Amino acid sequence: MTIVYALVSRGKTVLAEYTATSGNFPTVTRVVLSKIPATDGRMSYIYDQYIFHYVVSNGICYLSMSDEPNKHRIPFAFLNDIQSRFMEKYGFSHPQTAIAFSMNEEFSPVIQDRMNYYNSGHANVDKIDQVQNQLEEVKGVMVQNIEKVLERGEKIELLVDKTDRLNQQAFKFENSSRTLRRTIWWKKVQTVAILTAVVALVGFIVGASACGGLDFHNCRGL
Repeated sequence: MTIVYALVSRGKTVLAEYTATSGNFPTVTRVVLSKIPATDGRMSYIYDQYIFHYVVSNGICYLSMSDEPNKHRIPFAFLNDIQSRFMEKYGFSHPQTAIAFSMNEEFSPVIQDRMNYYNSGHANVDKIDQVQNQLEEVKGVMVQNIEKVLERGEKIELLVDKTDRLNQQAFKFENSSRTLRRTIWWKKVQTVAILTAVVALVGFIVGASACGGLDFHNCRGL
């Protein structure tokens, strides 16, 4: 699963955003934002083969777009992380009056960093307590087809640059390959170490047997 786009907004006013690839989904999200209720809540909207997840808290919307409609846990963990860091950095009152993109320069790198982390496959969101918390959170999440939400004539074709997506997938494959090579190398080192220890032990036992015991008394004079 890959999170390819995320933003923080107040209503339709985008305060910060980051995209991992090129495409027209920033345009699509502006339409989606106009349909998101201002009340606190969370939901997922399916759009073609992509899915938008959002969390609204205190009038601030945290939204992401990913490419696997059946995966919800990691995107919502990502959004919770972004929400926590955003509130820690800006508090409650400042975002309520901030102008569009006034936080983009500072907070877009934060979104990028957390997106890379949750896309890396190393995000530690599988602990029992975290899973239990997220099960409770996702329990109330509704998944709707965005076509049911958008009015007639509002749907915009979602275009994603396939070259960028392939480059991103190749980068992930390279990282996975590097990790696999490193794992195989360590297993080889462990195997050599074990074989060396076994050979040394066998040599010691054979030598002890030939020399009359563990004290090697029959071989001392040789």
